[in-house]
Amino acid sequence: MTIRNLPDELHERLRAQAEANKRSLEAEVRSILIQAVVASSDGGLGHRMRARYGDYLGDDLSVERNHTASQEGVFTGSSPRRK
Repeated sequence: MTIRNLPDELHERLRAQAEANKRSLEAEVRSILIQAVVASSDGGLGHRMRARYGDYLGDDLSVERNHTASQEGVFTGSSPRRK
């Protein structure tokens, strides 16, 4: 397979991503293509979770919203709080 007219910026990003993942450019592109095709064909993570855990989760997807006010987060540390 040959891909022509690939923008230089994309090619450099792919090369950098491949290097970060310790793969050849060809192996990186192959991995990206595999992930894209698998995700589009099996419905993605949500579909796989429903298929695996659907018997435990049931079919009721309605969730009641909790309207109580949340509390402000408390962070401790040695540096003073800036405003």
